[in-house]
Amino acid sequence: VQAAGLFLTAATRQFEWWIVGSLLLGLGTAMVYPSLIAAVSDASHPTWRARSLSVYRFWRDLGYAIGALSAGLIADSFGLSWAITSIAALTFLSGVVVAVVMSETEAHPSARRAT
Repeated sequence: VQAAGLFLTAATRQFEWWIVGSLLLGLGTAMVYPSLIAAVSDASHPTWRARSLSVYRFWRDLGYAIGALSAGLIADSFGLSWAITSIAALTFLSGVVVAVVMSETEAHPSARRAT
């Protein structure tokens, strides 16, 4: 959904479609961010969960800085549409990688309900 919003934003010149793209981007972001933190928490042992979340947040926040600089360089070299399209492609590819590589974790035996 995020990638679709970004692709739409890059592809159109009409204000109304930019609004639709922004709505899709916002909806996609709202779906992704809580899921990312939940996935990191789910994959982390309770004794090192806080550290794993801080490492995740470090790399995510570093991505904001590197992403902004990279997008600026792409926009200066090729135009704003190319910068937005490259972000959309990266967003889409990262979603595909997660869908293919990431697997569901099993619940800890103590977390299972008694039957």
